[in-house]
Amino acid sequence: MEDIIKEFLNQKNIAIAGSFKSKEKVAYEILLKLKNKGYNVFPVNPNLKDVEGLKCYSTVKDIPLKIDAIDIVTPPVVTEKIVEDCKNKGVKYVWMQPGAESEKAIKFCNDNNIKVIHNSCLLVQNI
Repeated sequence: MEDIIKEFLNQKNIAIAGSFKSKEKVAYEILLKLKNKGYNVFPVNPNLKDVEGLKCYSTVKDIPLKIDAIDIVTPPVVTEKIVEDCKNKGVKYVWMQPGAESEKAIKFCNDNNIKVIHNSCLLVQNI
């Protein structure tokens, strides 16, 4: 898993799917951490237009650029839909934050050659 985490963190275009209603939300904290470290970040939430001055996309499929990786902070049933969109978009790395993962989503990633990280929080990584 450690090698996949390093590979994930070497990507440049990273989407973050989750709630950005307040700066205390995990997705918001991850967005800020990655943005402040120089990553190109793309918030994904169907209920928002922008976050931190960045356009917010309804789905991963709506992002016009190539996305290398995604960090998911959603309920498991939503995660399952997002990973399907990731396959169609060509996303190679998926990080499911604790509470976002499901066996179905993990299996889908493994079956579709998407490198998946779970049971680990991006916020504790030394980026």
